[in-house]
Amino acid sequence: MGIIGGALLGTGLTLAILGFTGVFEEPEPPPAPTNPPPPTLTVPPPTSTPASVVVDSGNVTDVAARAIPSIIAVETTGLLGDGGGSGVVYSDDGYIVTNHHVVSEANDLTVVFSDGGRWHGELIGSDELTDLAVIRVSRSDLTPIDVGSSGGLTIGERAVAVGNPLALEGGPSVTYGIVSALNRSLGVESGEVLYGLIQTDAPITRGSSGGALLDSTARLVGITTAIAVSDVGAEGLGFAIPIDMALGVANDLIETGVVHHAQLGIQGETALAEADGAEYPVGVRVTRVSAGSAYEAAGGRTSDVITAIDDVPVNSMESLLTELRTRRAGESTTMAVTRSSAPTDLIVVLDERT
Repeated sequence: MGIIGGALLGTGLTLAILGFTGVFEEPEPPPAPTNPPPPTLTVPPPTSTPASVVVDSGNVTDVAARAIPSIIAVETTGLLGDGGGSGVVYSDDGYIVTNHHVVSEANDLTVVFSDGGRWHGELIGSDELTDLAVIRVSRSDLTPIDVGSSGGLTIGERAVAVGNPLALEGGPSVTYGIVSALNRSLGVESGEVLYGLIQTDAPITRGSSGGALLDSTARLVGITTAIAVSDVGAEGLGFAIPIDMALGVANDLIETGVVHHAQLGIQGETALAEADGAEYPVGVRVTRVSAGSAYEAAGGRTSDVITAIDDVPVNSMESLLTELRTRRAGESTTMAVTRSSAPTDLIVVLDERT
């Protein structure tokens, strides 16, 4: 029995069964000329286990009390019917972060606060690639969520989910569990893939899309977006967009209404190296380079193996694309590359994804 898909967490007609896909490559350019031989790769040493682990003693009651005033319900109406989801108050001047799939088919938005207040919501911008959106209300007495960082999360630490499952009356619901895994990838019905997701066993369900995943100090570390579904139904696996990625998208949407996503202009595959009879992922082997692309302009070639971006290690196509989601077109990046067994650096000014 295996996981066969994920379900987005909105309500009404925004719900859909989503298939996990292998769409980890950029659009395929014309066939490249004969490739040079691949470089020799070295397996990096294993990551050492921390000497000690700090026990999480956060009180869920305190987390809930701090977070609930910042969690809202979104009610939508559109040509396909009614729907909705959840959202998180991002700033005291009315901006709220939610999911793209919650608002993408809406003609009208209503924001419902934990005190029962109902306000008209204005869509500021929406980004399908990361499944994030920003709406705004005119209410002035808002309580913004405390924003944390997803970069320091560790597997096994406490996670608290707050949202509005099943559009139940009476305010947000709170559940808790742990951070089950990091850097997951999940295919969605649009054909896009969400990268770098936080996996949690904190129970979340339909209507929780756009809600908050919090750490033990009530800081926002993710925006809940999907659950896993197998051939026997929901599996108790929830997924959240990491806040470090979400904030960059939200700020772009607030500033300009759009997100200028980055692209290298390559096709690639996860590069493997052998050690003691086993294979290990160690980078991304470039299999095709688009003519005129950012990677070609920087001197990149087929059979290069990309191992890091701006000193952040890259050991798979998924990790490469996760890093690209945090960067924008026009940014200059330093890419560590192994070519013909020799390391080199390329300065790549990123293209815009189209």
